Amino acid sequence: MNAAAFRQVFDYHLRANAMVWQLCDALDDARFDQRDDYGHGSIRAEWMHLIDTDLVWFSALQQRSAAVPPAPTASRAELRQWHDTIVANVRAWLAVLDDADLFRQPIREPAEDRSLFVWQVLIHVINHGTDHRAHLLHRLHDLGVATPPQDFIFDLAEH
Repeated sequence: MNAAAFRQVFDYHLRANAMVWQLCDALDDARFDQRDDYGHGSIRAEWMHLIDTDLVWFSALQQRSAAVPPAPTASRAELRQWHDTIVANVRAWLAVLDDADLFRQPIREPAEDRSLFVWQVLIHVINHGTDHRAHLLHRLHDLGVATPPQDFIFDLAEH
């Protein structure tokens, strides 16, 4: 297990998220906000959840307080800006991550997360993102948007 491998997988994760954001551009606001009984209730709510999750986990890894996430009524442009800011933060943090960092336990709050190693949190964030991208891709498909695969192996072939 090494930091370079995590950077590679996170590059895929962040590219896959960007691809799904791009697909969302095909939707009007009504379809972006359309209620659904699955997942978090709408494409907007699914993105809000992903943004908040990444914000919380990476703030915890950096031992700083998480910023207040955007309001549920934030515009799509504001949501995208939040996402892009988090991506820039994640990329900067990963750029200096070294192999020893993977075995640190930096999280202090909440107490139940103190035993987590950095590598465990990173795997969680990647898996969590894959799960919610699948929700988003399914919703987008149901709304008539052509959706490509999100497979890591295809990303490796391209990059």
